[in-house]
Amino acid sequence: MSAREELIVKYAADLRDKCGVNPDMDLLTKVTIGCGPSIYNADSSTVAGSQQSELDTVKNNFLIKKLGLTDSDDLDAGINAVLDKYGRSNKSKYRAVVYYLLAIHFKKESVYN
Repeated sequence: MSAREELIVKYAADLRDKCGVNPDMDLLTKVTIGCGPSIYNADSSTVAGSQQSELDTVKNNFLIKKLGLTDSDDLDAGINAVLDKYGRSNKSKYRAVVYYLLAIHFKKESVYN
């Protein structure tokens, strides 16, 4: 099993155990691949939900640039809903899991087809 496959298994377990979501493995794999090499770096592989600069990065680089959303789509509310679902007290919020949940939340799974 490759390092990426091991991470995808870890992300799927997080979705099931911490978020109560039965993941679509094909979509999760595509989202993980879309994260690029950041998934292998301890700092960039997670999202700091309490840092505004990190949340701005998620909003600008993922929601607006990748998913094609606009600020009129109430992006902050979507991010907050996903962070609540993942658990704000959970310190290790994996970027791929957050992005997967955001893609589902905004019904933008088609971006990965």
